[in-house]
Amino acid sequence: MNCLGCHLANKKDTVHIVFEDEYVCCILDHSPYNEGHVLILPKKHVRYWDELDDKTANSVFEASKRISKAVKTLFNPDGITVCQNGGVFDELTHFHMHIVPRYVGQNFAEFYIEDGETNIEEGKKLEETKRKIINTLKELD
Repeated sequence: MNCLGCHLANKKDTVHIVFEDEYVCCILDHSPYNEGHVLILPKKHVRYWDELDDKTANSVFEASKRISKAVKTLFNPDGITVCQNGGVFDELTHFHMHIVPRYVGQNFAEFYIEDGETNIEEGKKLEETKRKIINTLKELD
């Protein structure tokens, strides 16, 4: 199967992993809405939320709690949005959940606008963000 989400979750493409376990891989979004924007992807191919087996669903849920806590501690956002887009709105054709730090005054509708522009951060910045999140997760354990 030629699934981008599977490639990312199983590290067949370059990714910036901040957390992983047996069931999920959590990576920095390559085009983040804000610094600390993380994707949670199952390692096994699953397309839709209702297709997750119980162990993977629990892992997604636990990872979202841990990542949210780390992002909140590290970046001090005004809030965090946790979202999942399915069907034709799933550009990876693989289930994934977004953890997005947000700040007052940001119009989150822009997150969903497909204008073809990207905010790809330099690899150095993604590496720095990855290091910060990993260190914060260790401190919170």
